[in-house]
Amino acid sequence: MNEPLKLDILAIAAHPDDVELSCAGVLAKEAARGKKTGILDFTRGELGTRGNAEIRDKEAAHAAKILKLSVRENLSFKDGFFTNDEAHQLEIIKMIRKYKPEIVLCNAIKDRHPDHAKGSELASVSCFLSGLRKIETTLDGFAQEAWRPKFVYHYIQWQDIEPDVVVDITGFMDVKLESVAAYSSQFHDPESDEPVTPISSTNFFDSIKYRAANLGRLIGTDHAEGFTTERYPAVDSLFDLK
Repeated sequence: MNEPLKLDILAIAAHPDDVELSCAGVLAKEAARGKKTGILDFTRGELGTRGNAEIRDKEAAHAAKILKLSVRENLSFKDGFFTNDEAHQLEIIKMIRKYKPEIVLCNAIKDRHPDHAKGSELASVSCFLSGLRKIETTLDGFAQEAWRPKFVYHYIQWQDIEPDVVVDITGFMDVKLESVAAYSSQFHDPESDEPVTPISSTNFFDSIKYRAANLGRLIGTDHAEGFTTERYPAVDSLFDLK
């Protein structure tokens, strides 16, 4: 068996496009620095009002190329109906142990879409359980070793949650927006005859830029993305903080 690719950052999402909207700037920035990045989508977004699962598959693949991801996988959980139970946790644990990420980025801890909070908790719990040796998993017939990511952060989605950590993404905003625009079925398209949704308005697309610009303003840069944490961020010295 070939040794699977080891990732530096794995972003986990309930739906394709969750990551692009929320933390694509960080992924693009770290990929440009030579880090190995990946996305694990739980569902194919098949309940979305606009488009369909097949279209979303193609859009997700396009966005992956824009972000220069090392890998993107989809677990094909049932959109809207996946739960935080053993069966779903084990599938995620297999992926965490497969790619051994140092950092995991998860859905927002609370949000307008119920899948986001569910996905947030499911991913976080699975990250912890993945480090327990007595939970046995196999992949392609081979036993997997326990692995727990060093850091788990939650990105911000629809709701304006106060971040615990803010990351400068100056210079990567255009890449972020290009990755979002890859989902042309979901967002504003004046020629589309599909139903209007809360995320298909020009206001929503503009809000992505507003949030990044405002977080950047607050830390003295052009653009930034925010995250919440379940543990206190730690530094060796106050001089490490910007």
